[in-house]
Amino acid sequence: MKIYRADLHIHTLLSPCGELSMSPARIIETAKRRNLDIIGISDHNTTRQSNLVRTLGEKKGIYVLRGAEVTTREEIHCLVFFEENDSLSRFQELLDDTLPCIQNNPLIFGDQVVVDENENIVYTEERLLTNAIKLSLGELEAWVHANDGIFIPAHIDRMKNSIYSQLGFLPENLKADALEVSKRSSPGQFRINHPETVGYTLITNSDSHYCESIGTVFNNFHMEGTTFEEIRMALAGEKGRKVD
Repeated sequence: MKIYRADLHIHTLLSPCGELSMSPARIIETAKRRNLDIIGISDHNTTRQSNLVRTLGEKKGIYVLRGAEVTTREEIHCLVFFEENDSLSRFQELLDDTLPCIQNNPLIFGDQVVVDENENIVYTEERLLTNAIKLSLGELEAWVHANDGIFIPAHIDRMKNSIYSQLGFLPENLKADALEVSKRSSPGQFRINHPETVGYTLITNSDSHYCESIGTVFNNFHMEGTTFEEIRMALAGEKGRKVD
């Protein structure tokens, strides 16, 4: 087994809260400088910038998980990732179909643009991406796993947009591949305070919206290689793989 450093919660400039400096090229450059082996692209309710980050990451030896940070109907944030292009495309269609048609105001919320490798703007998202989609937590989880994805409720220790803040408890039947604790806490301490999380792998990520924070916290994945299935097995603690 080898140890791979991973930061699975990074926003690009497509997220309205992401700085315009968060272009795919700069994200990969920073990740390489921070000695990250794996990153997750998780823009709010969209996957449209993740393919280019994957392409640029391959050139630098960085494995890129492609997905989104989805806001469920209950306003719970969840990290969702897919490996197959078809699954990722169907997921983007699902997001397009379930995101409310509320127009973004860039002066208030920030720009929502997709750029190419040379940082030229090629698409502008007109709908505000930070709204809740029409799917519930359970409906989202079921769709993700039916399409062979990874499902991770985000920053569960936060007082806003987390399972605990929105529901007040951790559902007993939650089929999550892991649970994310924000960088303001620690998985070990959170586990002590919340023994109901026993049985889930706890991870922590930077939730970066600007380049300087990429990789400031990370996870060590013990795996045989950087593939989607290896990551899934590590999150599940299967066949000697693990995350710490």
